[in-house]
Amino acid sequence: MSGILGRKLGMSQMFDSAGTRVSVTLIEAGPCLVLKSYPKGAKQKVQLGFDDYPKDSADKKCKKPQLGMFAKLKLKPKRFIKEVQFSQDTTPAVGSEVKADIFKEGDYINITGTSIGKGFQGGMKRWNWTGGGKSHGSTSHRQPGSIGSNTYPGRVFKGHHMPGHMGNKRITVKNLKVMRVEPKDNLLVVRGAVVGYDSNYLIMQKSNKKDVVHVQLTSAKAAKKDKKK
Repeated sequence: MSGILGRKLGMSQMFDSAGTRVSVTLIEAGPCLVLKSYPKGAKQKVQLGFDDYPKDSADKKCKKPQLGMFAKLKLKPKRFIKEVQFSQDTTPAVGSEVKADIFKEGDYINITGTSIGKGFQGGMKRWNWTGGGKSHGSTSHRQPGSIGSNTYPGRVFKGHHMPGHMGNKRITVKNLKVMRVEPKDNLLVVRGAVVGYDSNYLIMQKSNKKDVVHVQLTSAKAAKKDKKK
């Protein structure tokens, strides 16, 4: 398997092999149940389910088509269902479990989640505008100002930065390094920040491209430290 579903637990800090204190994110990775598999086609995919419903609430909160699917598979209904890719010659069996041990320390992964929603925001907060003049007599401090012209083209261009809804978008953070894996506790420790709030659902997949520039910079910093010593 090249991916798994999970939940963000929160942030902490730890010391790496060089003794440097780094910020990390704790993630509950799995266990996930295999619900479907699509072995044919250009990309092999498998459908995973994560997180059980609270006791005796699946019949009320789970959709009827999904209830029928889980009843046919004779599995407990899951709250979070997504598809991930797998790179095995054999197709995963339906009902089998996928755990955090598919990753190992030192792997680079891409994590997809939903960003924190911030509601309707003005342009200065949403797009980091510098604002108007702050001296005496200025009548435009945080206002958008002119957004177009009354001559040609006489309209507002698409994509113009304006006030509006901020956050609550699907975002992927790439090339995050796995610092520690604890399969017994279904725990994944990843270097850096992960999108979303605590208890936010996440999709984790192995990265096809490693950030070479980041690796070169970290190695250069380590070389400088050795020279100073």
